[in-house]
Amino acid sequence: MSTDFEAVFKAYDVRGTVGDQIDADGVRSIGGAFARFVRQHNAGSVIVGHDMRPEGAEFAAAFAAGVIDHGVDVIDVGLCSTEMMYYASGTLDMAGAVCTASHNPAGYNGIKMCLSGALPITEKGLADIKAMSIAGPDRCTTRGSRTEFDPLAGYVDHVRSFIDPKVLRPLKVVVDSANGMGGLVVPAVFEGLGFDLDHLYADLDGTFPNHSADPLRPENQRDLMDRVLTVGADLGIAYDGDADRVFFVDEQARPISGSATTALVARHILAQEPGATVVHNLICSRAVPEVIAECGGKAVISRVGHAYVKQLMARTGAAFGGEHSGHYYFRENYRADGAVIATLIVLEVLSRHPGAMNDLVLPLDRYAGSGEINFVVSDTAKMIEKVANAYSDADQHRLDGITVQLDDWWFNLRPSNTEPLLRLNLEASNTAQMQRRVKELQALLALL
Repeated sequence: MSTDFEAVFKAYDVRGTVGDQIDADGVRSIGGAFARFVRQHNAGSVIVGHDMRPEGAEFAAAFAAGVIDHGVDVIDVGLCSTEMMYYASGTLDMAGAVCTASHNPAGYNGIKMCLSGALPITEKGLADIKAMSIAGPDRCTTRGSRTEFDPLAGYVDHVRSFIDPKVLRPLKVVVDSANGMGGLVVPAVFEGLGFDLDHLYADLDGTFPNHSADPLRPENQRDLMDRVLTVGADLGIAYDGDADRVFFVDEQARPISGSATTALVARHILAQEPGATVVHNLICSRAVPEVIAECGGKAVISRVGHAYVKQLMARTGAAFGGEHSGHYYFRENYRADGAVIATLIVLEVLSRHPGAMNDLVLPLDRYAGSGEINFVVSDTAKMIEKVANAYSDADQHRLDGITVQLDDWWFNLRPSNTEPLLRLNLEASNTAQMQRRVKELQALLALL
C-alpha cells in the first residue's frame, strides 16, 4: 500500500496524487473505515460513485469493497457528478461517497463523503475516518451486498423543480465543462428547456486535454469568453471537474464573481420566500448582505467551507447559502451543493429580465475586490496576531482567521487548511483604494 493517509486527508475531503500519495489499496482501507464510521452513526447503506478520472472506476470498486468487507451494503451509482451523489444520499437517506479530485489537475484523485441525507462530515469526523484507515481493517463476520442505482433521471427532475420552465426564453448559452462531469449532467438537464446550447469540451476525459477544470483561475475561462463573443451568447457558464462549482460570464465575456451570483440568487430566493435567512461566507463582498437586507432577508455570516455553511444553514433554517468560490447550497437540496440549480435559477432570472445579463449584475457589483492573494509564512497564527496588533484600532472579529473592518475597506486574513499559507481577501470602495490597501498589506506582511 502506498497511500499516505496523513497527506491525503484534507480539511473537507480526501485528495492526493495517484500512485505516490493514494492508491486503490488505500482507498479500500478508507472505504472500510467509512463503513465503520457509518455504523457508528446508524447511517445504513453507502452510496458509491466516481467521476471521469482514469482510475475512477477502480477506486470506486476498491472503496465499495472496503465497505462491503465491513458488513455494510453498497448502492453503486457508477459514473456521477458530486451533486448526483448528494442527491442520491438525500433522496435515499443514505451515506455517500464519490471518488473525485474535484478541480485538481490530472494525476490527482480522492474521495468526497457525506452521511445520510447529504449531511456533511465535520473535521473531527474526517479525523476519525483517517485514524481508522491507518489502524487497518476491523474484524467483521458479515459481508455487505452490492446493488446498482442510476440517479440521473431523478436528479434532473429534482434540479428542474427549482425553476418555472414556462418562463424560460431561448437564450444562447455557452457551457464549458472542461471535460469534467458537466459533460454528463448538462445535456440531460438542459434537454427540452429551449436553450440554444453551445457545449465546449463536453467529452468526459479526466486527463483534461483542453484546460484544467478549475474555473476559479482566470486562464481557464479564456476559451469560454472567446466563444461567448464569437457566437454572441447571452451567458457563459463554467463548471469545475466534478460539477459542484459554477462560474458565469456575461454577454460581453466579463466574469461575474461568486459574490454577485450569490446576491442574484439570494434576491430570487427572497422574492419567493420573503424574510428568509441566507448564509454567506465571510469573504463574500459586502454587497451580499446589503442585497439580502434590501430584499427583506436575514443575512448570516459563516466561516469559509462547505461543512461550515451547511451546518449553519441547518441551525438557522436558511433557505440558501453562497460562497465567493462558486459553491451554492439550497435547503430543498438537502443543503448540499447545487451548482446546476444555481445555473437554472440564473437562467430563469435572465429569462424574466428584458435586458442583458450585465444589467442584472451591475447593481450587485458595488465594490472593488482583490481576489484571493496567498502568502507563504512559517507561522500563520503568529503572523495573524501581528497583523491584529497593527490594526488594533479597527473593528475586528476572529470567526475565520482575522477580519478587519475600516471606514471604506476591509480585509480577511485566514490560514490555509492544508498549506503554510495565509490567504488575503480585501475589498474597498473603488479600484484605486483597493490596490493601495493591497500594497499596504503586502508591505506589512513583508516586514513582520
